[in-house]
Amino acid sequence: MRRLRRYGTLIGFAGIVAAFAVLLPDTFLTTRNLLNISQQVSMLAVVAFSMTLVMAMGDFDLSVGSMASLAGVTAAAMFQAGHPVPAGILAALAVGLAGGLLNGVLVAWVGILPFVATLGTLTMFSGAAFVVSDGRTIFGRDIPEPFAAFARGGVEVAGVTLPALTLAALGVFLVVWVLLEHTAFGRRLYAIGGNAEAARLAGVPVARLRIAAFGLTGLGAAAAGLMYASRVASANPTQGAGLMLDAIAAVFLGMTMSEEGEPRVHATLVGVLILAVLANGLTQLRVDSYIREILVGAIILAAVGAAGLGRILGR
Repeated sequence: MRRLRRYGTLIGFAGIVAAFAVLLPDTFLTTRNLLNISQQVSMLAVVAFSMTLVMAMGDFDLSVGSMASLAGVTAAAMFQAGHPVPAGILAALAVGLAGGLLNGVLVAWVGILPFVATLGTLTMFSGAAFVVSDGRTIFGRDIPEPFAAFARGGVEVAGVTLPALTLAALGVFLVVWVLLEHTAFGRRLYAIGGNAEAARLAGVPVARLRIAAFGLTGLGAAAAGLMYASRVASANPTQGAGLMLDAIAAVFLGMTMSEEGEPRVHATLVGVLILAVLANGLTQLRVDSYIREILVGAIILAAVGAAGLGRILGR
């Protein structure tokens, strides 16, 4: 029973891949399509990996989508004003870090619930994105070619060119994995998630760690916004709108692989891949977008519900 609970999500993922491989024998499992999936999902993956940090503490961040949009238009506005590419990238990352730290301060020091705090900053960051971009899409000659070229680049490995966006997402995965699984920082985040008051009494600096985790999540959201702007060679104030819900869904799907229901970044990766494979396969099958949303929602509910039932039966 325990083994089934632990590997049930992986088995389900394998079943989804097998189903699409049968339904789309000529296109789904091709190298080209698999690389396309990895590139399409890279922005979501970066946000989901970063979100795992705050969810390890039992918190979450609703503002990551609007932060991704704000970071993208911040960089584009810098480019439009004639600043060099590195300056635009650093400005966008600084905005993401500052926004994440603001979330952390509101939660850890001011004492606002994460849902309320990040709902408020979601609106703030979204409004700021419209102000910075003047409510318009920034594109064309305002986006420097070196910046846009990053998303088209890649590294050849064993005769296969791995997209730069995919490699960037893998880099973020490795950083978060090391932080959560191999440092005192990660162990303390899980201690806070288990019992924040007990962790505080044990000498864990709960407030500082919460602020740091939210700061890193904001930084990850900003990186995803830059990746998206590079990929489409443009930036607009709403382009990150769909990232937040999908990122939370990916983490929750990954949590079904843990007996304790804890977020683990390698499990979040599985959640991200499930969402990516579903989106790609259903699109190739020409399933309407609203039907896709119903199916994805149903699969998330089924996975989380089955995991919860498995834990009850396993007691």
